[in-house]
Amino acid sequence: MLSELLLTEISRLRLQGKLPLHRQLYEALRRAILDGKLAAGDRLPSSRDLTQDLSLSRNTVVAALSQLAVEGYLVSHVGSGTFVKDNVPKPARRPGLAFRNQSAELSQRGHALATTFCASQLEIQPFTPGIADFNAFPVSLWQRLQNKHWRMTYPDMLDYNDSGGYAPLRRAVADYLRVFRSVPLEVEQVIITSGTQQTMELCAHLLADHGDTVWIEDPAYWGAVKAFMATGLRLHPVPVDEHGIAPQARDEATPPRLIYVTPSHQYPTGAVMSLARRHQILALARRHKAWILEDDYDSEFRFSGPPISSLAGLDTDQRVLYMGSFSKVLYPGLKLGYLVVPKGLVAAFKRAHYDLNRPGQMPLQAALAEFIEMGHFASALRRARQSYAERRRCLLAALQPCLGEDAQITGAEQGLHLCLRLPAAIDDQALADQMAKLDLTVRPLSAYCLRRQDAKGLVIGYGYARLADIERYGPLLASTVAAALTRLKARPKSS
Repeated sequence: MLSELLLTEISRLRLQGKLPLHRQLYEALRRAILDGKLAAGDRLPSSRDLTQDLSLSRNTVVAALSQLAVEGYLVSHVGSGTFVKDNVPKPARRPGLAFRNQSAELSQRGHALATTFCASQLEIQPFTPGIADFNAFPVSLWQRLQNKHWRMTYPDMLDYNDSGGYAPLRRAVADYLRVFRSVPLEVEQVIITSGTQQTMELCAHLLADHGDTVWIEDPAYWGAVKAFMATGLRLHPVPVDEHGIAPQARDEATPPRLIYVTPSHQYPTGAVMSLARRHQILALARRHKAWILEDDYDSEFRFSGPPISSLAGLDTDQRVLYMGSFSKVLYPGLKLGYLVVPKGLVAAFKRAHYDLNRPGQMPLQAALAEFIEMGHFASALRRARQSYAERRRCLLAALQPCLGEDAQITGAEQGLHLCLRLPAAIDDQALADQMAKLDLTVRPLSAYCLRRQDAKGLVIGYGYARLADIERYGPLLASTVAAALTRLKARPKSS
């Protein structure tokens, strides 16, 4: 019986150390899953039954189940119960009988990283079959600039760099952010990184200790989930509403060390954080002495409404760290990003960045700096805005027939994706699977959720979809959604 197994494991853990009760139950359930005593698809007893069988409080049981759900071991279905996820690694076979499953030798963190929010499944891709649109990028010009800087490279340009990056590039980033994002900064506050993932990990390493709490939006950006899991932080999901991350009084019972937000265009719902909510988050950070990590991942592409200033532009307490990258305008494989840190942290961040990451790629940074200085970045951005605006317009027109009370679009004012919000009763994963059979690649909104069960819909990318394919597949996407909504309304009320 599961309860007896859990009681035995909890008793063993209690003898080994002073773990909190919710952590003891978490460890007991996690070990039962990893050892195969709870198999993929197995249904767990209700939290009420576990509370009675284990003589624990309801809060203790809910906290353990929630953490397991956040880490990808469990999944809950409203009205059906809580089940073991089907992507948890199976227990290793004994050597000699067949083969040795080396995934069983992963650390606890390794298991979580290998099985939760897999990028190949969750990253936004074109909603039409795998067509990447980097054709507009001036490859020949870029190659000439890189070759130029390789030819004139001095020995120190081939070494590691401890200054935070190539000075002209940092200056170009500072100028851009001051003018277009209203970020008050000096050049020395800019640190060039190898992309947003490295940026987040650097912030986590320097501003939090293992086991500290990071507040993260729910639904969440999978890359942030991975980065914070990898650095040993405890995730505290905070639901997102139409005004962005929406912390309640109960959230403050779990004080944050870090608060990760995407205020200009929440990923993936597209919500824009209101001014009142921005001031609330800044006040929370001040009260708890927390650091805010502002990921401004696609602010370059604003198609309607007034420009949205950065959260960092409102910060008077130097508690916001602002990050971005060049991937959306140029190409993802460039792997160059930037981080703006408060003045008091500059020296520490530069030293730690050098020691942890051994930054380099100075010829590449020099080529990018010249690319920006010569006006090519502005030209590339202008062309991209025009192209993506037309694709966005075409997609919105194609989706119009399925929109109504039960299907609404959010997040279409900015970025390279939009979210088609659907009723909480719909199975958006099944709908995405159905569309995959029609050669339509969309992502279920529920796949980005950490704890909440009510967020359903489809996340649809149009940045890499050709206009002709949007015109061809858009109506099919709309008709498939409309048919699913019709079937949902036809269900008996008791189902």
